[in-house]
Amino acid sequence: MSQEVIINIIGSLASLCMILGYLPQAIVTIRTRDTDGIALPTFIMLGLGSVFFVVQGVMLSNWPLAITNIITTICSVIIFGIKIHNDRNKKK
Repeated sequence: MSQEVIINIIGSLASLCMILGYLPQAIVTIRTRDTDGIALPTFIMLGLGSVFFVVQGVMLSNWPLAITNIITTICSVIIFGIKIHNDRNKKK
């Protein structure tokens, strides 16, 4: 097996892990609207990391990297929006 194939397999596994890590949290948050256990600073940093990986993927024409992180960025934005909404409603 060539090094390029091994690198692509590792990248594919990383993509799968990233998506499977974010997607369940997004689904649960959308369904329950419960964001009490979510640390906002951590989620902001994870979301920004995904955005930077999108930019890097586009600049390198590495579409699997870009697409994976577009998906995780969307999940982060959804969760962030619900979290902000919930936090504002608690202050009222």
